[in-house]
Amino acid sequence: MFKAQPTNSTAQTELPFAIVEGEVISTPPEDLYIPPEALEVFLESFEGPLDLLLYLIKRQNIDILNIPIARITEQYMQYVELMKNINLDLAAEYLVMAAMLAEIKARMLLPRHEELEDEEDPRSELIRRLQEYERFKQAASDLDDLPRMDRDTFATLVTVKMDKKDKSLPEVQLSELLNAFKEILKRVDMSSDHQIKRENLSIREKMTHVLSELQGEEFILFYDLFKIEEGRQGVVVTFIAMLELLKMHLIDIVQAESYAPIYLRPAESATVH
Repeated sequence: MFKAQPTNSTAQTELPFAIVEGEVISTPPEDLYIPPEALEVFLESFEGPLDLLLYLIKRQNIDILNIPIARITEQYMQYVELMKNINLDLAAEYLVMAAMLAEIKARMLLPRHEELEDEEDPRSELIRRLQEYERFKQAASDLDDLPRMDRDTFATLVTVKMDKKDKSLPEVQLSELLNAFKEILKRVDMSSDHQIKRENLSIREKMTHVLSELQGEEFILFYDLFKIEEGRQGVVVTFIAMLELLKMHLIDIVQAESYAPIYLRPAESATVH
């Protein structure tokens, strides 16, 4: 007893030729005109007659300096016939090369004169063009292999946020302060004159003078607070006045780094009050 096979309820329907404004068209219109250039075939394998010749030569491992014209011409014409069926305009430039190959073949079949032993090989011009084309093609390939922006490498913009932190100033050592004071004394000895009368110098007055110089200033160079014309006694009193102010926390003696110039500035505790 045979059992009937179940039929597929969803029968496969034929796709329409086109849909225009919602209307299904199953057959093309009789007056439909498709221009020849509407369909173009791009052959990326060969970029011209020389490219095709070079491909045929390399595919068969033929010496480019000893090209068998008959065999290459036969294979070349097979490709030209194919090109005729695809695009007549593109095949035209290949026909020029075909004519050149036919001319070379005819010249090679002609008997050569014994008198003209140095007669040029009919293939020499074609060989020269093939070698030149091969060099340019290799150069183009080498350039294409180089890293290219937006293909192999991509530019990036990175912004670095720098945290602004107050740089702590190093403490001034007493030895450095004394060395600076020695330099002041050397300058005094070099420019000291004979003093006729003695002037009484007060440490308190020098302290007041130093504070008045610092008033309204953020930093003052250590050397600028000494008056060379006052002699050794004057610079000693000024130096002692600085030490007294430093002891009373009215001034700070700072420098940016080791062996850098020494500066005086009002003490932070003094500025707060």
